[in-house]
Amino acid sequence: MNHLFNIDTALITPRTVVRRFRENDGLNYFKLFQDNLDILEARFPAILDTIPTQDDIELFVRKKLASWLVNEEFCLGVWDKESAVPIGLIRIANIDWKVPNAELFLFLDKSRHQKGIMTEVVQKVLQFAFEQLRLEKISLRTESDNFAGQRLARKCGFSREGDIRSAYRRPSGELVDLMLFGLVK
Repeated sequence: MNHLFNIDTALITPRTVVRRFRENDGLNYFKLFQDNLDILEARFPAILDTIPTQDDIELFVRKKLASWLVNEEFCLGVWDKESAVPIGLIRIANIDWKVPNAELFLFLDKSRHQKGIMTEVVQKVLQFAFEQLRLEKISLRTESDNFAGQRLARKCGFSREGDIRSAYRRPSGELVDLMLFGLVK
């Protein structure tokens, strides 16, 4: 990739503002992550090692901002439009600009599950990824026991492409199988 995009840094959905991280967003995200440690431990154990303290969460935010600025990854915070508090994040990562394709990673506060919020966020981010980033394909992985994640993928137009057996180990020791979904432009 040899040029920088002139792209939106904020996307608006009916209930959220989905925007690029800014300096000092870390403190807000520290509380969100602390409130959802059980989900993060079960679904995203690797992230727990990167955000154990308030100082480290700000470093996480700033690294994501730096990655955005050089087109390595696009991490967007999901903020409740009414209360202006962070309720999740969505990452366009593992980008291969030669194809171009990427992988989507999703996280939403457990108190907001099953309300359609992530559906509207994903649909808006897909539009951004295909139209502004000019990606040709986006992949999404979800645990084989995460039925809500599978419904979300299908609702947003993704097709199941396969399974990844024993992809990672939860802190409990349980091996986790993943389902791979893909969506082409």
